Amino acid sequence: MLLAVVAGGVWGLGVFDRMSQGGYETPGSEAARVAEIAGSVLDAQSGDLTVIYSVPSGRTIDDPEIAARIERTLTDLPDGPVEGVNSYWHTQNPQLANPEHTSGLALIDLAGADINAENEAYRQLQGRFGVAGAETDVAGQVPLQVSISQHSTRDLAVAEAISMPIVLVLLVIIFGGVVAASLPVLVGGMAVFGSLGLLHLISLLAEVNVFAVNVASLLGLGLAIDYGLFLVGRFREELATGTGTGEAVGRSVATAGRTVAFSATLLVIALGGLLIFPQSFLRSLAFGGMSAVALAAVISLTVLPAVMSMLGHRIDKLAVPWRRKSGAAADEQRRKERGWRRFADAVMKRPLLTALPIVVVLGALATPFVTSARFGTPDERILPENDPARQAIERLAREFPAMAGTDIRVVLRGEGRTPPDRQVVQRFLDRIADVPAVGGVRPAGSEGDVVVLQASTTADPYSSPSNRAVEDIRELPPPQGVDVLVGGPTALNLDSLQATVDKLPWVAALLVGATLVLMFLAFGSVLLPIKAVIMSVLSLSATFGALTWIFVQGHGAELLGVTPAPMEVGIAVLMASVVFGLSTDYEVFLLSRMVEARAHGSSTKEAVRTGLAKTGRVITAAALLLIVVTGAFAFSSVTVMRLIGVGMIIALALDATVVRMILVPALLALMGNASWWAPGPLKRLQKRVGAGEAEAGQPAASVSATDEPSHKPGG
Repeated sequence: MLLAVVAGGVWGLGVFDRMSQGGYETPGSEAARVAEIAGSVLDAQSGDLTVIYSVPSGRTIDDPEIAARIERTLTDLPDGPVEGVNSYWHTQNPQLANPEHTSGLALIDLAGADINAENEAYRQLQGRFGVAGAETDVAGQVPLQVSISQHSTRDLAVAEAISMPIVLVLLVIIFGGVVAASLPVLVGGMAVFGSLGLLHLISLLAEVNVFAVNVASLLGLGLAIDYGLFLVGRFREELATGTGTGEAVGRSVATAGRTVAFSATLLVIALGGLLIFPQSFLRSLAFGGMSAVALAAVISLTVLPAVMSMLGHRIDKLAVPWRRKSGAAADEQRRKERGWRRFADAVMKRPLLTALPIVVVLGALATPFVTSARFGTPDERILPENDPARQAIERLAREFPAMAGTDIRVVLRGEGRTPPDRQVVQRFLDRIADVPAVGGVRPAGSEGDVVVLQASTTADPYSSPSNRAVEDIRELPPPQGVDVLVGGPTALNLDSLQATVDKLPWVAALLVGATLVLMFLAFGSVLLPIKAVIMSVLSLSATFGALTWIFVQGHGAELLGVTPAPMEVGIAVLMASVVFGLSTDYEVFLLSRMVEARAHGSSTKEAVRTGLAKTGRVITAAALLLIVVTGAFAFSSVTVMRLIGVGMIIALALDATVVRMILVPALLALMGNASWWAPGPLKRLQKRVGAGEAEAGQPAASVSATDEPSHKPGG
């Protein structure tokens, strides 16, 4: 396994040259068709790169000396990466100069059959546009994509370099020894490295977005460390009871390993739901996340048990100086468990008084998402303010708004391959100009039976007024004998959002259905899975409310160094899937020990005490480690990754503390013995499947999970 992961990881380093930054649009949508048609018609008026040349005050771009330098620079560009150049100095086109003639444009077409080839062509040209005596800015989607890719690759290396040492130190503190602490880090490193190989393989068959590598690394590293913590912790717990190495490994895999397998299965299903969406961006993230999670689980269930069986009691070697002797350590462990038991008693003493305020607070946290959430396609604002690509795009929008590509594009296509009559086009143009939020509209070009109109808006492309303007234009009755299509960034975003909303119920049904079925098969209860879904939805809603408050409304955005902007809907869906899966993960780990205690004769309250005592420290430690891993991404220079990092921190902090440690025990106390109930036929089905907690560990002690216990220890 180690050889396979290392070989795959070395080969997988090539994935960084195959990443793309596209795939946000919905294939076949109206706006996508407009982009294709208008792109063909306006090809001569656009380019893959837009180079802005600006001269100092007191001079103009028509200055013969400066003009000669610019023309020479453009002429000397190599033919290999450049397919064509169209500039103000070649054509004297007034649209390619500002009114003061202090800035002019050069439009450059890059060679390449796809976006990756164009990105590579641009890399060959970087640094070759400079002209003495003129300021140079390079704008366009290609420079934006290359910059995002460079930032993402650098952020990934920095995040792992920061998080891995901190995680190792925390694990040494948690386990009290270097050997035990190193095992989860070993699994995490293998998962990250191996996922590169899987992504490289996937990139040969499908588009892989640049963020897929970051998502795979984040999930692979974080979950592998969590899985390692669960298994190593349970193994040491079994050894401490005097169990032999072989049996301790077997019990650890049958209990904690079962939780790992359940968690990975649920997360793979959750991420697999992204494949339902039509956008290749979401499918790319699904591939990355699924491969990382599956690999983390496989490594945890193969490499880790093998290493544990080889180490045996030597797993406690290289103990830290303050670690207690075995007997004292056992006493210390019992003391900590008594603390968790007392905490559980305090929560269950007044369960309604405990649960109600938490539910109200979580609901209040969700309010900004319900009232103010906005969604948009990632643009230059996801880069730092001092990034040259972002500054160039913002300058182009400011000085040459007609060339910025943010306008609404309207395609008029005559029926029967006959171009629309000029008067018909003019009348329709006038009707578009009357639409609120449209600042102006002009003919942009024509070819054959197609006429393209370009309408500028007075608001942000992803704002409500711009959205309404697109909808209003689409509602205009088309002229007789003319087909009308509306596109542009705003329309692309609206179509993508609508396609996502249309598929969302199916994804939600898949996620909730998988959770209900798998948790029922694991625990034999009807109410526990329903409660888990409700808890996950509460936690998820509160997380998105906090993210909306920060990243969309802009509260504290300056402290984080981000520009308030609409959330990318794909990232929101990814976050929802991951957070839902992780919250259910901790729920399963907590409930598994409760069900195990219940199966051995404990009352409901005693089962809750035991479950919290056995898992409280592990769950909080696992959440802390995952917060460290994701926290490193929260300092990413790209806003998309920063949103994921901050969102994971908020979700984990809420879920692993307030929800799992307080709200869940309180609700179980309120539900009482009904927590474990299931109809007879379903119960018999669950027993036949043999996936119950009692079957996973030692044989149950004569009391099933749904019967009343014969005694109530501590209850």
